[in-house]
Amino acid sequence: MEERGVAGGGAIAAGVAAPGFELPDQHGRTVRLADFRGVKNVVLLFFPFAFTSVCTGELRAVQEALPSFQNDHVQVLAASCDSMHALRAFSDAEELEFPLLSDFWPHGTAARSYGVFAADKGCALRGTFVIDRTGTVRWTAVNALPDARDLDGYAKALQAL
Repeated sequence: MEERGVAGGGAIAAGVAAPGFELPDQHGRTVRLADFRGVKNVVLLFFPFAFTSVCTGELRAVQEALPSFQNDHVQVLAASCDSMHALRAFSDAEELEFPLLSDFWPHGTAARSYGVFAADKGCALRGTFVIDRTGTVRWTAVNALPDARDLDGYAKALQAL
């Protein structure tokens, strides 16, 4: 599948192997990208900060459309540099039913490996990566911090897998 998003700021592009990661979710459970290899496609969403207006709106939209994105074939993972405890409070407040991954320490390691860490701000950019079962990035998009994502883009990318 060709890249349909706008990869910016050095973000990894479609066609490359997705960098592995091992991060705690909002409940303290370890989530590894490798655990999905051969099992599910992954939609990996990096977001700047919990409890901010654009991030809250985006993740609410994902939750509302979750049956379209998360099923027997696809897992949604959202990651930020917030602490696991902040992500738990955010997840509980917003009633989010997908893993929120803490890229808190070492700070931004996963975001850096995907090329979506804004060092000057200390947070992840709005990077979206659709990763197939083989661990290959099939679609990527990076939005500026104030610009919300368009869910239709990665919905189309998933349909093409």
